[in-house]
Amino acid sequence: MRLTFQYSPEPCMSMMWKCMTFFLLCTSAGGCTNIFNTSGLMLEFRAVDFYDKVNSGKMVFVYFENQVTPTISLFLRELKKSADVLKDYGILVGKINCKKEIVPSYCTKESMEHTAFLFRNGKEFLSFDLDTVFDVNSIVSEVLFAILRDEVKYVHSDADLFVMEKSLRGKKDIVLAYVTSLGTQEHRSVMETAYVYGSKYQFILITGGPVLKHLGGQRASPVSRVWFLHCRAPNSERCPLTPMRTPLSTLSLHTFLQLMEAPLLSEVYEDPSAVPRPQFPYQQTPQVFLFSHSETEQLDRDMAETLAWRLRGLALLTLVHRKSLVVKTPLEYNAAYRLPDKGSEVKYLTLDNLDELLELFLHNEGDEIQDEELGEEECNIEEDVSNEELDDEIVASVYSNRGHLEQMASVTQLTSDDFTDTIAQSGLTVVLFYLKWDAISMAFFSSFTEVAKRLSDSDIADVTMSTVDCGEWTDLCAAQLVGSLPVSFQPITTFPSVLLLRPQEPIQKYLGMLGYDPLHRFILLSRLASPQLLSTHQDVTSFLHGGPHPELAGYHPDRVVGLFRRLTHSGVPVFNEVAKSLRGTVLSAMLTDVLAEEWAADLSVNLPAVLVFPSWRGDSRPSVLTMFSSVDELVSHIDVALLDPLPELTVENLPSFLSRGKALLLLFVGEEEDESGLRQNKVLLEEMREVLELGGERMKQYLTCWIHLGRTPAGMSVLGSYLGSMPPLPALVLTHLPSGHEVYEYPPNTPIVARSVLQWLQSVEEARESPAGMLRKGDWPPSVEFYDFLKIMDEEEPGFAKQRVSKERNEEEEEGETQLNVEETATDSSYHTPHRSEL
Repeated sequence: MRLTFQYSPEPCMSMMWKCMTFFLLCTSAGGCTNIFNTSGLMLEFRAVDFYDKVNSGKMVFVYFENQVTPTISLFLRELKKSADVLKDYGILVGKINCKKEIVPSYCTKESMEHTAFLFRNGKEFLSFDLDTVFDVNSIVSEVLFAILRDEVKYVHSDADLFVMEKSLRGKKDIVLAYVTSLGTQEHRSVMETAYVYGSKYQFILITGGPVLKHLGGQRASPVSRVWFLHCRAPNSERCPLTPMRTPLSTLSLHTFLQLMEAPLLSEVYEDPSAVPRPQFPYQQTPQVFLFSHSETEQLDRDMAETLAWRLRGLALLTLVHRKSLVVKTPLEYNAAYRLPDKGSEVKYLTLDNLDELLELFLHNEGDEIQDEELGEEECNIEEDVSNEELDDEIVASVYSNRGHLEQMASVTQLTSDDFTDTIAQSGLTVVLFYLKWDAISMAFFSSFTEVAKRLSDSDIADVTMSTVDCGEWTDLCAAQLVGSLPVSFQPITTFPSVLLLRPQEPIQKYLGMLGYDPLHRFILLSRLASPQLLSTHQDVTSFLHGGPHPELAGYHPDRVVGLFRRLTHSGVPVFNEVAKSLRGTVLSAMLTDVLAEEWAADLSVNLPAVLVFPSWRGDSRPSVLTMFSSVDELVSHIDVALLDPLPELTVENLPSFLSRGKALLLLFVGEEEDESGLRQNKVLLEEMREVLELGGERMKQYLTCWIHLGRTPAGMSVLGSYLGSMPPLPALVLTHLPSGHEVYEYPPNTPIVARSVLQWLQSVEEARESPAGMLRKGDWPPSVEFYDFLKIMDEEEPGFAKQRVSKERNEEEEEGETQLNVEETATDSSYHTPHRSEL
C-alpha cells in the first residue's frame, strides 16, 4: 500500500501540500501521537485472529511473546509506540502471548524469543532480530525498508551510481541519502519520505563506501546527509548535485524536496520591493535579487543561473532587468535579499564578489542576516558544496575566483606597459592569458595560482609566474606589440593559454591538462637545460637518480641521453632539436668524448646512440636507439621506447595513445575498497602482462592498456558509451580497431586469464565474435559556438569599419597576408575598456 494524493483543481494544490506536511510531521519521531485515538493500535492477537489478519491483505508486524525479561519489556513498549506510526502506512502491529495462544512454528521454539516477524499475503515476509529493532525509530525504519527494498536502491561504488544515473536520465530525479547507521532516526526519516515520494523520485540509500568520494563526503562521516541528483533534464553526463545543508529529519527532507521543485531562476521587470513574497510551499525561503543591464543581459542571465545552482535549497533567485523604466533601484547596488519574516524588508547590497552573498546564506542559514557593510575578507566556501551542484562544474570557478585576482601575491599581473621589461628581466616567465568571464579560464586560474604559491614556497626564484587579462589588454593578447617584445608569439585565440617565455628564445607553449600537477611538473622540467651537458660520472649518476633537483622527486620523469664521440658530430644539432621539443615532459642530457665512449662500451653499442630511460622500468638498463637524420623520426622512436608495455590510461595520455592508430585492448578495473580489491587488481594486471608475453609479435597490433575507474572516473563514461550500459567489473574490451567501429567485450563474469584472452582475440580476428557495441561516428563539436571576445570588442570600436575595409584590401593585394592596423587601435583609449557585466 502506498499513500497517494489525488487532486484536480489547482486551488487544491495548497491544501495538498499542507496535508502532506501535516502527515510527515505526524509520522516523525514524537509527533502528533496525541491527536489520534491510539487505544488498541497495538493488538494482542488470538491465534484465530492472527490467521485472519495475515490473510487480510495487510502487512502485519508481530512478536510472539513467551517470557518477559527486562529487555523484552523495553521492546514491547517501543513496539506499542511504533504501532501509532506504522498504522499510517497500513501496517498492523501486534503480539501473541504464546502462554495463552499457540501458533505452531512460532510459539514452540525458544529461538523465536529474540525475533519479530513481518507477514505479507499470508506468508512470512521477513524476520528481524530484536537487536536491530530495539526502539521505535529502528522498528519503523527497518519495516519500511523491508517493504520498499525493491524501490529504495543501494549502490556500492561510483560506477553503480553512474549506471543508475544513466538509466534515469530524462526520466526521474534521484534522492541519495547517506545514513551513519541503519535503524537510526535519520534512517527512519529517509524511509518515511521514500514511502510518500517513492513514485516521484528514485531513492538511494548508502551507509558509506567509495561512492561518498564522488559526493564530496568522507567514507566514515559522523553526520547523515542527503543529496538531490537532477537527472530529469538530460543535459550532462553526470546528474548535477544539490546537497541538503540542514540536519536530516522527516520535515527537513520534505522541505528540501519542495525547494528542489522551485524554479531555478525567475526574471522580473520591477523593483525588488514590488516583487511578491514567495507563495506556499516556498513562503519560508529567502529571496535573492541580482540586477541585469541590457548590454550584458545574456551574460548576466548565465551567471545568475550559475549562482542559482549554488543557492538551490537555500534561497530563491530572481534576476531584475534594469532596462525596465519601473526599476528605480540606484545603480550603486548590484544585489539585494529579503528574509521570509513578515516584517523583513528588502535589503540592498553593493558587492565586489558574489561569493560574499553566498557566504551569508551558506554560513548564516537560519540566523538573522544583519544589514552591515561587508568586509573584503576572502570567502571560505565549503569544498564539498562549491562544485557538486552544477551541471558544468567549472562554471563555479567563475564565482570562486572573481574579485580575488589582485590578491594573489605569487602571481604578477602583466599589462602592455610592463610586459616587455618583465620578460627581459626574468630567466623564465610563465604567462597565463585568460578572460575573466570565461569559465574554463577561471577554473584553471586557481590551479595556476596554486602552482605559483608552491614554487614560491619552494624558494624557486628563477621562475616568474604572471597573468594577462585579455579582456583588458587586447593589444597585448593580439601580439600587436611584437616589435618591442624580447620574444615573439602568435595572437592568443584560445583561452586559457599558457606560454613559457625566455628572452631571445622561441616560445614554449603548454599543451597539457589544465590542472595543478601537470602544470607544476611541466614548469619544473622546463626550468632545466635541455639537453644538459654531462662531463663526469658524478654528473651522470646525479642526472639518472634525481641528483640536485629534489623538487622532482615525486614525479619520476623519463630521461633521454645522447652519446656522441665529439660535440661537433653532425647528429648533435638533430639531438638538440629533439631535446627542445621534449622539454617540459622529458629530461635530456648529452655525453661526449671519453665519457660517451665508456658508456657505449659498457652497453656494447656503437656511437652515436640515444639511451632512453623510461620511468616505468624498475631496472636501470635503457633502451638503445641509433641516431636518425630526421628530428621527427627520432622523436617518434623515443615516444615508442618510453611507452609502458601495459600503460595505465588517463585523460591526459589518451590522445597520444589514440594517435598511434592501434586497436585498444583495454582493461577496466574498479576502485579498491579493501586489501582484497588491491590483490584482485594486481592479479589482473599480471594476467594482462602474461597476455603480452604469450602473444609475442601477434600482440603488436594492439595497444594493451588499463584504466583505474577510481583514479580516472571519466572511464565510466567511456565504458558506458562503448557498450551502452555499465557491465560488471573488471571488464575487458577491444575497441578503436583500424578496420572498423566495432567494440568487442570479453565474456562478462568470465575469469580474465591470459590464455583465455588470447583465444578470445583469435575469435575476434576470425570474425567468430559479435560486437557488443559501436563507436560513435563523427567528431564531438563544442556545446556552444566559440565566443570570440576580442572580435566582438573590436567591432564595437568606432574605427572598426575602416579597419575592415583596409584589411580586406590588403588581403587581396598580398594574397591572404593579414596586416594589423596598430596605430589606429593603439591610440584609441576606449579599446581597453570593454562593456562589463555588473555581476
